Amino acid sequence: MNFTIDTKGNYTVIQSNVEKLDATNASELKSELVLINKNAVNSIILDLNKTKYCDSSGLSAILIGNRLCKDAGGVFALSGLQANVEKMVKISQLDKVLNIYENLKAATSFIETK
Repeated sequence: MNFTIDTKGNYTVIQSNVEKLDATNASELKSELVLINKNAVNSIILDLNKTKYCDSSGLSAILIGNRLCKDAGGVFALSGLQANVEKMVKISQLDKVLNIYENLKAATSFIETK
């Protein structure tokens, strides 16, 4: 499975198990995000600590997650960005839009205070 889903009360953690978040698996992530949102979970943490590469399809999926959470009155957070993924996020200036945390623990602390 490319993504592991763990619902924790009022938020869900999605753990990416792929080395590359790209066109081959971004649609699966989008589907998971929509499904989680439809199940009345409005806050999501996407942990990318195993993902070393992300292209525009992956960034698009991340933005969909952010929009779904915002529209539902929740929070979307990214954690564990590897250097190349962080570089892509910064180049596309998404670091100004997204909640980004060094690790899952920091993202969890943020979400739990919301």
